[in-house]
Amino acid sequence: MAPLFDPSVNPWAQGVSYAVDAWQRGILFLDVLRQRGNQYHEHMAQRAPNVLRYDAELVMDGRKLERPVNYGLVRVLPPEGVEIDPLKRPFIVFDPRAGNAPGIGGFKADSELGVAMRAGHPCYFVGFLPWPLPGQTVEDVVIAETLFVERVGELHSESDGKPVVIGNCQAGWQVMMAAAMRPELFGPIIIAGTPLSYWAGTPGGSPMRYLGGVLGGSWMTALAGDLGNGIFDGAYLVQNFEALNPANTIWTKQYHVYANIDTEPPRYLEFERWWGSHVLMNAGEMQTIVDDLFVGNRLSTAEITTGDGTVLDLRNIRSPVIVFCSKGDNITPPQQALGWITDLYGSLEEIRANGQTIVYAVHESVGHLGIFVSGSVARKEHQQFATNIDLIDVLPPGLYEAELERRLPDEPGAELVQTDYISRFAGRDLDDIRVIVGGGEEEDRRFAAVAQLSRINLGLYRTYVQPAVRAASNEATADWLRRTHPLRLGYEMFSDHNPFLRMLEPLAEQVRENRRPAAPDNPFLAMQQRFSDEIVRSLDLYREMRDTACERFFEGFYGSAAVQAALGMRADNRPPRRRPGLEPERRQLVRQRASELHERIAEGGLPEALIRSMLYVGLAERAADQRSFELLRQMHRENGSGMDLPTFKAVVRMQFFMLLLDPEKALATLPQMLAGTPGDVVEQAMERLRAVLTAGEPLSGRAEGRLETIERIFRTVAGEGRHALPSASETARAIEDSAAIAEQAPDKDTVAAEPAEEGPMGEGPMGEGPMGEGLAKEHPGEHKAAPARRRRPRAG
Repeated sequence: MAPLFDPSVNPWAQGVSYAVDAWQRGILFLDVLRQRGNQYHEHMAQRAPNVLRYDAELVMDGRKLERPVNYGLVRVLPPEGVEIDPLKRPFIVFDPRAGNAPGIGGFKADSELGVAMRAGHPCYFVGFLPWPLPGQTVEDVVIAETLFVERVGELHSESDGKPVVIGNCQAGWQVMMAAAMRPELFGPIIIAGTPLSYWAGTPGGSPMRYLGGVLGGSWMTALAGDLGNGIFDGAYLVQNFEALNPANTIWTKQYHVYANIDTEPPRYLEFERWWGSHVLMNAGEMQTIVDDLFVGNRLSTAEITTGDGTVLDLRNIRSPVIVFCSKGDNITPPQQALGWITDLYGSLEEIRANGQTIVYAVHESVGHLGIFVSGSVARKEHQQFATNIDLIDVLPPGLYEAELERRLPDEPGAELVQTDYISRFAGRDLDDIRVIVGGGEEEDRRFAAVAQLSRINLGLYRTYVQPAVRAASNEATADWLRRTHPLRLGYEMFSDHNPFLRMLEPLAEQVRENRRPAAPDNPFLAMQQRFSDEIVRSLDLYREMRDTACERFFEGFYGSAAVQAALGMRADNRPPRRRPGLEPERRQLVRQRASELHERIAEGGLPEALIRSMLYVGLAERAADQRSFELLRQMHRENGSGMDLPTFKAVVRMQFFMLLLDPEKALATLPQMLAGTPGDVVEQAMERLRAVLTAGEPLSGRAEGRLETIERIFRTVAGEGRHALPSASETARAIEDSAAIAEQAPDKDTVAAEPAEEGPMGEGPMGEGPMGEGLAKEHPGEHKAAPARRRRPRAG
């Protein structure tokens, strides 16, 4: 009888084989759902549920602060075999409170925390409890985050720089608020998948931005908070995310487990442990987020003011900002991640004048969660950010795109890089951002109409509906609504709490002991896959039709002249959005600082001359290469002396602005700066400068010409050249290049007012050794930003 069931003899046996396999997979899949439910109950029963992979110890408890919050700061303990260098700058990862429990930034070994610790950095993590504290506000949380960063800075006062702060998704805009409030505390800031310009997007590609308009504004947020008895259920946020991709939510995620039941459950259960851990927020917190950010879009135009009158202006941030986003992210598309730059600035010169350094990287395909969950993204982008954080920290003010290319053994300077990728930071103009962001005044007018209608509807709700809803709501009804939320029901129903599933565990164990999977070439498996593909296509078609309908309704209704006029949008010719300007006090500070820099353009010695020369050549390339910086580090280690990192950064900025202010005088005063330095030291320094500048890709013709001009000046000072001055052609080329630099320069009245405390210019040489180069054992220096604006309290 055996041959009857042999597929090679009897084709009908393939059907029997598939039927047995399908039945077994069904039993095992149900058991996986049961395990998921049990895991959910165990996880949510913990005092502080999280998915952090690493052990940690509490450093600060936010509940004990003057303005208590449900956040906490922990020190992440490195796993066995990972050594931490206490002199390296610390990393702090802030996890998003967007519906799920904390820990995703350290979810696995290849994560933001994992790559930072493997690079030797001390690491900290900021998480939160499932329940908010009574009365807790967004401002309270932002203030707590500044205190966490301040504490880490105190614990690592001997490190080589201020803390690197990573904000994922929702945590990113909170980190940016905190940095705008207390800019002196922060080192480089990495915001991953963080929306900052909420009206931005592309037609047909950013469905989330239309949601507020379709629902009539934020009144439903207030309703959800009232039904929750003052608590907003984070499960609604997760539900909104899942609704963006119904094919994955309804079918693909589960089908993938079912089709790969022998291998997939561990990965699925690991992710579901985080995905099902829903947390709560105060209704006031969520209302502020929706009104000020999602609908109002007030952060990127400096319209949010704290309780003490401080204006949260992102231009106050003095640390480099690294923006990491992806074209495959439908929660935070690149337009929303980068739009704040064009909201705040009108040109590259304005960015430079403000002294801000912005680096961005756009991934081609990874989804929103993959930005901070994907192992491949952690091994590439996050590892390169961690490896090159000091280089990013000393980049001159401006706009840069991170270019990550795989390291090839035979390319120039490959031996200087220990990672699999080589990073270059290429200079970009604001037009490059405008191409990505798109949009226009008409689009802004539609979203401004939504914000206006939202205020009206919210007022109507609070006046006529809210009193009745609050009177009918209590803790019992709110708890019942949370327990019966569709996302929670899936975990509740499939668990050992359900008596009908108690027989499932022993049945699944019997199946595992007698597992009979179908052969991979079984034709019924192919039919199953085709059936699944058709379901996915159908759900994708539904999604496209839904999103298109929402977008067309939004554009038709809110783009209507009658609707806009009824909402007061066309009462005058003012643009729908304001671009914040500079206050008179700041302009005066800038003019004073520019005058001081111009008077001191000839001050300094060999270190300043080398940095000025390096910048002069580098401005022709408009890119900073990781290999050049690594060689600079190597020279410093061999030399054992030089300036520390904060001083190096201060000198780079000062010399950069001097080149922009008066490029001709900046070159002409180089001999004066080199005077008094022994000739052999000048010659050796020049050789090292060329080595650093050519460590990566070959220089362009223009950059090589600039380097030759610098070499002639150095050799003349060293006394080795027969020519007392550069040749006429070289002088003409230098003047031409100086004019090109001057064209890029902002007006002298708008050059950044970098505070004198940043670098002790005029106090003699800043470093020793042949270059005074390299990065010595660094200590964090004070870096004071221009004071945050304050609005006067309104009378009455």
